[in-house]
Amino acid sequence: MSVTVDDAVTLAHAVGETAPPLLTTTISANLDATVAAHGDREALVDCEQGIRWTYAEFAAEVDHAARALVAAGLMVGERVGIWAPNMAQWTVVQYATAKLGLILVNINPAYRTHELQFVLKQSGIVALFAVEQFKTSNYAAMIEQVRGDCPDLRAVVYFGTPGWEEFLAGGKGVSLEAVQEIADGLRPEDAINIQYTSGTTGFPKGATLSHLNILNNGFLVGEICRYTEADRICIPVPFYHCFGMVMGNLAATSHGACMVIPAPGFDPAKTMAAVQNEKCTSLYGVPTMFIAEWALPDFAAYDISSVRTGIMAGSPCPAELMKKLIAAGIEEMTICYGMTETSPVSTQTHTDDDFDHKVGTVGRVCPHLEIRVADPVTGDTLKRGEPGEFCTKGYSVMLGYWDAPEKTAEAIVDGWMRTGDLAVMDPDGYVRITGRIKDMVIRGGENIYPREIEEFLYTHPDIVDAQVIGVPDVKYGEELCAWIRMREGAEPLTAESVRAFCTGNLAHYKIPRYVKLVDDFPMTVTGKVRKVEMRQVSSHELGLDA
Repeated sequence: MSVTVDDAVTLAHAVGETAPPLLTTTISANLDATVAAHGDREALVDCEQGIRWTYAEFAAEVDHAARALVAAGLMVGERVGIWAPNMAQWTVVQYATAKLGLILVNINPAYRTHELQFVLKQSGIVALFAVEQFKTSNYAAMIEQVRGDCPDLRAVVYFGTPGWEEFLAGGKGVSLEAVQEIADGLRPEDAINIQYTSGTTGFPKGATLSHLNILNNGFLVGEICRYTEADRICIPVPFYHCFGMVMGNLAATSHGACMVIPAPGFDPAKTMAAVQNEKCTSLYGVPTMFIAEWALPDFAAYDISSVRTGIMAGSPCPAELMKKLIAAGIEEMTICYGMTETSPVSTQTHTDDDFDHKVGTVGRVCPHLEIRVADPVTGDTLKRGEPGEFCTKGYSVMLGYWDAPEKTAEAIVDGWMRTGDLAVMDPDGYVRITGRIKDMVIRGGENIYPREIEEFLYTHPDIVDAQVIGVPDVKYGEELCAWIRMREGAEPLTAESVRAFCTGNLAHYKIPRYVKLVDDFPMTVTGKVRKVEMRQVSSHELGLDA
C-alpha cells in the first residue's frame, strides 16, 4: 500500500532521530573507555555500606570479580543469577558478567520459592549470587529449599559473607589478560541479560537482552537528560529492573557520571538524605516514590537544590506532583515510557519540554527507534488522535523470550514489539498512554480510560493518590471503583462525597460508583500498581464475584 505525504503526517507513526549515533561496542569496552577518560572521578557511592569508588577503583573491583568468575569455570553464554537488593556488589557482578559474556539473570526480590525455582530451572542458572536475608525474606532458606530440584545450579555465593571473599580470592590465579581475551571476543549483539517480566497470569517470561539493547538505551536516555561526567544520579529504584540497572547504572557509566545508591530498598528519608549529602543532580523514581518523599514530615529540611533533572517512569506523572517538583527547583524532570522487552525506554520527554507535555504525555520517540499506534485487532496503523496499541521497533527490541519461541512470535510481529498498552499519538508526535488494553473499563458500551478519572481525583485537596478500576456490574457490564489514599488527618471521603466532587466535572458514566479508602495499593517490586489484584479484592468485598 502506498503512503501519501498527507498520510505520513496524520498516521500515528514516528521515527526517532539518528543522532547521536548508536554505540556499536560491548558494555565492557564502553566501561573501559569511561575509566580511561574519567578514572579519578567518583563512579559509585553506596550510602548504606559506606563504599565510595572512583572509576579506576570500580574497574578494579569488576576485574577482580571477573577473574573469580573465570576461576569458577563459568563459560561464555552460561547464565548467572542475582537475587539481592541494591548494593555496590550488585553493580560489580553486573559489569563482571558482561565482561565475560555471561548472561546475568535478574531475580525479582519479591519472588518466593515457587517462582525462584521456576526461574532457576527455566533459564538454567549455573551460579547464583544472593544475600542471605533482607528485611523479612530469608533468601538462604528459600534457596536451600529449591536447590535440590535445580540440577544446573552448581554454586551459590552470598554477598557479605566469607563465601563472597573466598569466591573473590579464587580469582588470584587468573590473569587480567585472560579476562581481556574473553571480553575482546564478545559481540554487541550477544545476549547479556535476562529479565523476567512480572506476568499477571501464568509464569513470568524471560526477556533476553543484548549489550546493544541495554547499553544504548541507557546511553540515549542519559543523553536526553543531558548527562555529563559532572552528574550524580540518585538511584532508589531496584537494580533488578531495567529502571535501576539500565536507566541508572548504564546511563551513568556511559557518561562518566556517578551512581548513588541511597539504600538497599526504597526508603524516602534515606533517599532525600542521599540527595542532600551527595549533592545529587538527578533523582529517579516511580510516582509513588516521589509522592512518599514529598510527603515526609520534615521534607522542607532537606536541601535538594542540587537536583536538576531525573526520570519518572512506571506510571503516569500526576500534574499535582509535577507542580511540586518544579516548586522545589527540579525543572528538567523527564518522563519515560517503555517495557522490559524494549530495554526499556521507547519514549521520553525532554528537559526543556513544557509542563503540559511533561504531565499529559510520555514524550516522543527516542533516537534510533520507530513507534506507532496500531489497531489491536487488525494491526493497521491508526491516525494520530485515535487510541490503539503502542508498538516499538528498532535496536531496543529484545532478542526474544528465553527458550519460548512461541511467546516471542506472539509479542514481536514483523519486528514490532506489541506492548499491550493503550496509547494516543498527538498531532505533534507526543504520546499519551491511557492505560493497559486490559485495564480499559467498558461501562454500558462506553470505553473509559481510568487515567482521566485518576487525574481529576488528584485535584481533590484531601486525596494523596487514586487508582480507578472496573468491577463487574449486572446492568452495565462494568462499574467504576476508586481506591483512594487520603491526606493524613483529613475527614474520610465516602462514595457519596466523591460523586458530589465529580458531578459537573466528569461525564456521569465516568463517576465512580464505589470508593475504597486504603493506606497503600498492591504494587509490583518496580512500583507499578497491580490493578488485577485490586479488581479481585474489590469484586470479592463488594460481593460481585462472577
